[in-house]
Amino acid sequence: MQNLSARQNELIQLPIHSIIFLEGVAGTGKTTAAVGRLLTLIQQGIPAQQIFILVPQRTLAQPYREVTNDPDLPPGGAVTILTIGGLARRLVELFWPEIAESAGFHYPEVPPTFLTLETAQYFMAKLVRPLLEKGYFASLSLDPNRLYSQILDNLNKAAIIGIPYTEIGGRLKSAWNGSPGQLRVYDDVQECASLFRQFCFEHNLLDFSLQIDLFLTHLLPNPMVKAALNQQYRHLIADNLEEDIPVTHEFIRQWLPHLESALLIYDLGGGYRVFLGADPTSAYSLKDRCSQKIQFDASFIHDDPQRNLLEMMNCSLNDILPPSPTSELRTRLQTISQRFYPQMLDLVTKRICTLINEEGISPQEIVVLAPYLNDSLRFSLTNRLERAGIPVRSHRPSRALREEAVIRTMLNLAVLAHPQWLERVPLNKADLAASFFLTLDGLDLIRAQLLANSVYFEQNKKGKLAPFEKIAPSIQERITYRIGEKYERLRTWITEYASQPAQELELFFIRIFDEILTTPGFRFYQNERAGELVANLVESVQKFRWSIPPSLPLGAAESGLEYIQMLQEGVIAAQYLRSWEREASEAVFLAPAYTFLLANRAVDVQIWLDIGSSGWYERLFQPLTHPYVLSRNWENGKVWTAEDEQRVSQQNLSRIVLGLLRRCRRMVWIGFSELGESGFEQRGLLLRAIQRTLEIINQEQSNG
Repeated sequence: MQNLSARQNELIQLPIHSIIFLEGVAGTGKTTAAVGRLLTLIQQGIPAQQIFILVPQRTLAQPYREVTNDPDLPPGGAVTILTIGGLARRLVELFWPEIAESAGFHYPEVPPTFLTLETAQYFMAKLVRPLLEKGYFASLSLDPNRLYSQILDNLNKAAIIGIPYTEIGGRLKSAWNGSPGQLRVYDDVQECASLFRQFCFEHNLLDFSLQIDLFLTHLLPNPMVKAALNQQYRHLIADNLEEDIPVTHEFIRQWLPHLESALLIYDLGGGYRVFLGADPTSAYSLKDRCSQKIQFDASFIHDDPQRNLLEMMNCSLNDILPPSPTSELRTRLQTISQRFYPQMLDLVTKRICTLINEEGISPQEIVVLAPYLNDSLRFSLTNRLERAGIPVRSHRPSRALREEAVIRTMLNLAVLAHPQWLERVPLNKADLAASFFLTLDGLDLIRAQLLANSVYFEQNKKGKLAPFEKIAPSIQERITYRIGEKYERLRTWITEYASQPAQELELFFIRIFDEILTTPGFRFYQNERAGELVANLVESVQKFRWSIPPSLPLGAAESGLEYIQMLQEGVIAAQYLRSWEREASEAVFLAPAYTFLLANRAVDVQIWLDIGSSGWYERLFQPLTHPYVLSRNWENGKVWTAEDEQRVSQQNLSRIVLGLLRRCRRMVWIGFSELGESGFEQRGLLLRAIQRTLEIINQEQSNG
């Protein structure tokens, strides 16, 4: 490795038998040093299979994966790179016969079924849907998929802080300070959580919460498990500890005395995954267990003006007397201002074009960030940039699969190929027109609607598409025969497929995508983004089918229908690594601010939108759960007040703004419109902090 600082080399060359705690803000080279330390261990003869790398999220392991895939490394075994969930799953699989009966599973002799976020929501829905019909959660107006995910989130929170799941409702009720009617909601939450956990025991299902619970209560105390871990692994590197959960920190605390070396890495100012259970306080307590304590202070990202900007914003956010701004600071923080939101987006697009075409900045060095990347903003900005010839991509990890137009198209085609599903999954002409538009190259929306109206009749429950030759000649001419030929290829393929015995749904998606939709004449031809989404869909279907336990058998057609209905409810998507691995592609990146922070990379230019939104600092509306109450740092029985909410909001704003600035090399552009996307005047804590900073800069320039 080249271009390492003296501090990085000092850490890398420490004696092998060292227990090290490394801390520093983002951009100070901690992960780079850790990768160097990993290479040094291997080059000094440590077998790779004895090294364990622990990260809070699979995407954060990318630097370690890249270096361990280097063909120049010495031959030998492979380094183990896992999250705590991945480790729990491996150990559960390995020691299942040892723990299954004592844990309370009904079929201890049968291997367990591991659930993804999507499949866990599916089984939760099967249990909760009948209760909704009885009046449970009647006081709430909440999408079913959000309801299911929040109940699961409560189970996850209970597991990662090590409390019994039966205490969820009681803890939420004890902290509530509002209308008494909400207490009944928490009772409903507790009942649903208990039903789900019992269902898992009855069918050998393991969601994330149950895996963690087994890890904490049955595996960690087991002498056989301890011996297996100590024998296999002698060296640990744990990165981004501040983003990990208390169970991880407890595991490391118990394991450290048995290791020959350890490198624990803590990002000062981090903790962006608190809403997912991250506990920076618990992580930092591990520092006392380490014999070597090192802090990196020098940033590899910031020059003096950028460092000055960070200090100025920190002072504005926390009402501290600011330092004097440098003469270059005004070029580092600039605004793109218009009265109306669409006009502001036009200027943002022009600014990006200038940065790329005139200033020579690579598209991948530009990110556009907002607190939430809703469909309207995503479409508006993507459309503008694509018209300007600028490559663009976006990423929303929690975006439901069905919200992607490509996925909806694949689902609609699946229903057409399985006409027996139409009774339970109706398909209307608008859906079909959108699918024709997205698949048939050269077809516009008006003619797509005309084609759908001419070949499909919703009252026909057989779901058959009419041949193009049966359409009136005048309509054929308007649609054009060239489009008609493409339509016929698609219709014929679907008709032939429907006449055969049903296959597994993922096979249908693979076949129609490969045999028809990616051939010349169809819009998915050479469409990399469509390929990525369909690959995610195929993976999702496979995991769903594999999650059906033997005690609940489903045939290929039945499981396919159940999957389609699950997606129709809008379940939150699981994490797909391939969606994150496109991170370095040559394109402008659109994302929610938290998504960019968790990608853990720096860029030259950041553009912040919707700065008047409270979404920059207020926690999401989650009436069924509470990430701060279900935490080890919250005293059980203490009431959550408005003062607590305000304190947390201020902490969140400071954390996210400083985190973004630490990942920016050159400049921040603020996209501002007097009237926001919804037409209301812009307000908010971030807007006021930026205005204070700009006032100080402008005043200093005037005085100068």
